[in-house]
Amino acid sequence: MLLSTTLISLSWFSVVYAGSANFGDACSVSNNRLQIGTYQFYTDCNSETYCASNGTCAHRGCRKDDFPFGYPQDSDNLPSKCAKGQFCPDEMDACLNVLPVGSACQMNRDDQCEGPPNYKDLLDTTNRGLNVNGSVCLTNVCMWANVTENEDCVVQNTAYIGYTASGGEFIDIVSRGNCRVGLYCDAQSLQCLQEKSIGDSCDADKECSTWNCLSSGVCGTDQALDRHISSWVYAIVGIGIVVGMFGTLIGLFILHLKQRAAERERRLQYWREQNAFHQNLSQMREAARTSIMSIPGIGNSTRSTVYGGDNSDDSHTPMLQSISGPQRTSGLRNHVSDDGNIVDDYDENFITHPTVQSRKDDGRF
Repeated sequence: MLLSTTLISLSWFSVVYAGSANFGDACSVSNNRLQIGTYQFYTDCNSETYCASNGTCAHRGCRKDDFPFGYPQDSDNLPSKCAKGQFCPDEMDACLNVLPVGSACQMNRDDQCEGPPNYKDLLDTTNRGLNVNGSVCLTNVCMWANVTENEDCVVQNTAYIGYTASGGEFIDIVSRGNCRVGLYCDAQSLQCLQEKSIGDSCDADKECSTWNCLSSGVCGTDQALDRHISSWVYAIVGIGIVVGMFGTLIGLFILHLKQRAAERERRLQYWREQNAFHQNLSQMREAARTSIMSIPGIGNSTRSTVYGGDNSDDSHTPMLQSISGPQRTSGLRNHVSDDGNIVDDYDENFITHPTVQSRKDDGRF
């Protein structure tokens, strides 16, 4: 079973506080140990040194990782990695030759064991850490992961301490065996059994081919696999985007049309009111003129020349523009066209031009 990110973080935490002794400082080999819960190697020396047999901290002579923890970035003092057929122990003091089957090895250090002749058939291709080149270190002994189905096997259950976000602790049990890839070592019968398919009942992750035993007690899908989305999903998403774009444009267009129609109606209503007001004024003026002209004696009086006659002087001439001259229309005599522009739609039927009536000379002057 693979270690979770929490456990890996805890192992790094232990390395940071593994030791504070620098190069040349005193240390004790007896203090070398595996930390409880994380099983990370601990020493009195800092992350760049190890405790030598003479009781002082010395520079490390090898490294297991490409980027070992504790060294500055772009450091030029990184120790060398071991060649093929060798390994770097937890102390990182010097490279050692791989160990034959049955030899003592450090915990979970499958790389310290020599692979079998047919290691290509036994090596782990699932990237789950089942073995290294067909070899596995169980109970600190090198073994080959070559046990077939229904044969006796060796299992090692290791309890790691994990921590929740609130600080609570929980136990994460990692179970490893020496069965071939595709099998698991049953802790009850101590025999290699075939891994189970999705939907089968299970008690642990190692029993499932997907390494995912759900809380409901059945094997679920592999959580490490990439999720591939079907082509029809992309098609639906693309169509949805296009429909959404055109829907937005059409909605804005319709909204703009409604706004224009409302504005046009408002202007038409305003013009109708002003036109009615102008007609009322014209009717009132015409009624007043008719009323005055109907008074007895007014029509034949010389004072009536203001309403008619061509013999009156300029002082009695109505202040009217010539019909042939430029016509000035009121700003209210407008009409709103369909496109929203205001145009003058008054014609001769709406404009009443006063006429100057000629009067025959009665011979009084």
